[in-house]
Amino acid sequence: MFRIEWKKIRAHAAIAVLAIAGTVAVMPAKPVVAQGRALPDFTDLVEQVGPAVVNIRTLERARQSASPGGAGPMDEEMQEFFRRFFGQPLPGTPRSPRPNRPPSDEETPRGVGSGFILTTDGFVMTNAHVVEGADEVIVTLPDKREFKARIIGADKRTDVAVVKIDATGLPAVKVGDINRLKVGEWVMAIGSPFGLENTVTAGIVSAKQRDTGDYLPFIQTDVAINPGNSGGPLINMRGEVVGINSQIYSRSGGFMGISFAIPIDEAIRVSEQLRVSGRVSRGRIGVHIDQVTKDVAESIGLGKPQGALVRSVESGSPADKAGLEAGDIITRFDGKLIDRATDLPRLVGNTKPGTRTNMTVFRRGATRDLTITVAEIEPEKAVRPTAERNNERPKGSPAAQSIGLVVSDLTDAQKRELKVKGGVRVESVTDGALRAGIREGDVITAIGNTEINSVKEFDATVARVDKSKPIPVLLRRGELATYLLIRPAR
Repeated sequence: MFRIEWKKIRAHAAIAVLAIAGTVAVMPAKPVVAQGRALPDFTDLVEQVGPAVVNIRTLERARQSASPGGAGPMDEEMQEFFRRFFGQPLPGTPRSPRPNRPPSDEETPRGVGSGFILTTDGFVMTNAHVVEGADEVIVTLPDKREFKARIIGADKRTDVAVVKIDATGLPAVKVGDINRLKVGEWVMAIGSPFGLENTVTAGIVSAKQRDTGDYLPFIQTDVAINPGNSGGPLINMRGEVVGINSQIYSRSGGFMGISFAIPIDEAIRVSEQLRVSGRVSRGRIGVHIDQVTKDVAESIGLGKPQGALVRSVESGSPADKAGLEAGDIITRFDGKLIDRATDLPRLVGNTKPGTRTNMTVFRRGATRDLTITVAEIEPEKAVRPTAERNNERPKGSPAAQSIGLVVSDLTDAQKRELKVKGGVRVESVTDGALRAGIREGDVITAIGNTEINSVKEFDATVARVDKSKPIPVLLRRGELATYLLIRPAR
């Protein structure tokens, strides 16, 4: 932090020697002034923004156990830490269910996250994964007031959600200009890591435009972000929200110095659509693309590696109708330069379906302009109010119900997302399946040694198994696969 001026130090040393000899011949130099910048003080920012940051707690009906086989090693370690040093269990962590406790309709804690107040009349922004699957959402303000919140809409592709509480005169955040955000500047986060409300952490912007998602260029920071921080604001030194803390890179499951935040301009654009219609409408043109390498660009005369290489064109898609061909390189869309292949999905996705626009392509050594009409990407299922979801429990086949399950076929999009060839999605869990630890949203890929590709195959397999013995079920939960045993009722 301090710059040492060696020339002046040597001058002072020479003066000292002459003084000892009694023959000082020169006047002493001016004293060295240490130069440095003071570390930032975040106290004013906390007072300014803190009242608009909320804790979000989600609840679900007690239809299923917390996890297969109980809490994992990390959960047990964290709970032991809190028991030793705070004399209480990990906040937001449900207590272990009592053995053989029958299923009930009691609401139990599901998760803890963060959010921030967008408007004084109660619109709150958070992450989509914070409220996904929740039967009830509770928003707690810093002044300890609690409100039941309605889910207005959630967009999984950008991980942005908006919920509404019935209150007025609330403190709202100020939204910052993402274009003014610079790499290296200080930023602060407020949230509820591990359920510890109003926790403040700080760091710097490590990078901008990080390509970790199809639709978002993330802000990378070294601000400490942990489970429970999700959905909380990333704040600049002017007290403005510049991002939503959303993800971390970790090999251990804990913070390792790399965090990602959703840029606030993208989040606001998504939130506006959610508030109007409960979902986000995006454009598509029907192409599969790849990066343009330096060697390819030089060999075909493109010059530098830019644009999106078209690997294939979907038959009957807008791109097909516009005359786009496999091997073309899209260099501009709607007049905007395509620097990297990942720029194209964002530009197309942000274009209103039905828009007629121009596209520049590089084909066999020459550029040409094409006119294309953007179509709408397959919309996500809109998140409906909790009460409405609770009253719409799907009915399963007799075979599935005999082991406590209701299942549905996977869509092609779900198969691609999960990277599975087949399987069925669990829609409802009761009885033996509930006791086994199966959750709503799990994907069953096999029963015993029989692969499952559809509801029809699932029903046929369940009908054949010996229900007097434990039934092994292979399932996927996120990216992890596990076996669970559905045991017959005694």
